[in-house]
Amino acid sequence: MDTPQVIAPPCAPPGSPGPLPDVTPTSGVIHVNVRHSSGFVIIGNHLAQHDGLSLIAIGLAVHIQSLPAGAKVGIKVLTDRFPESEARITAALHELEATGYLHRSRVRLPDGRVVTRTVSYNRPDTAAPPVSTPRTAPEQAPKAAQTPPESPTVAPPPDEPSPAPAATVRVPAPTAPRTPPPPLPQPHAPTAQLTQTAAAVLADLRRHAPQLTIAERDIEALTPGIATWLERHTHPATIRHALTNDLPNPVKHPAKFLRHRITTLLPPPLPGTTDLTSPPHRRTITIPLQNCDTCDRAFRATDPGHCRDCRTDLRETA
Repeated sequence: MDTPQVIAPPCAPPGSPGPLPDVTPTSGVIHVNVRHSSGFVIIGNHLAQHDGLSLIAIGLAVHIQSLPAGAKVGIKVLTDRFPESEARITAALHELEATGYLHRSRVRLPDGRVVTRTVSYNRPDTAAPPVSTPRTAPEQAPKAAQTPPESPTVAPPPDEPSPAPAATVRVPAPTAPRTPPPPLPQPHAPTAQLTQTAAAVLADLRRHAPQLTIAERDIEALTPGIATWLERHTHPATIRHALTNDLPNPVKHPAKFLRHRITTLLPPPLPGTTDLTSPPHRRTITIPLQNCDTCDRAFRATDPGHCRDCRTDLRETA
């Protein structure tokens, strides 16, 4: 009982260094940094950790800032360079423009060509408005612009106005002419019942495909096309299936989508029926069958009577 019990380890002697602190995190990322001597670009955390930009926009901004001056950064060039689609790259460029990391404008060169000028900023809060290309050639620039100032901090005198920057000429991008859509089919002999049934078919589409809900004026505009389908002996269920089958997601313009399907999927007239799409003088005339009053043989004639063999007038003539 008189022997002391040693429970805690003895204290370290004064002045002896303790164990080094463990700086390795127990979880998360571990950085292994090597100092670059060439081929690098400096990116601020305001861009690398931006909470309002998408990952594609951040990566695209880093790529653009790493390029040399004069490099091509058009949408076609970026689409060929990266696996992302043209729509995603365009959206990323719009994000960078909205946050001030990028500025694009259309300018006219002295030779008359219109090009897109892209300016990339590594600090949007200090970004200055881009200077457009002057209309005069560099050798024809004013001499005052070629004389360096005495000091970068010297401002022009108050009575001497500073030269106004050249205005940026914005020219809309050229667009190819659009091909007009084909005309909507029109029924050859529209009736009140045909028009009413066609309007009911269009109004009933929203029961089976809610994304095809259209306005009342659109129903009135598309009714002649559905009436043409009905005129060609197409059942309303068949029409509904043709218009609602395999719909895109989403249907951005339901009325234009229905007009396209009504026009391009119009079935031909059934064989053996009167072609209602041809002019009246070219329609097929069918002569009905008649039974001979004498021998009861069937023959074609517009009026009932005797067949050719039983007609006495033909025998007398022969």
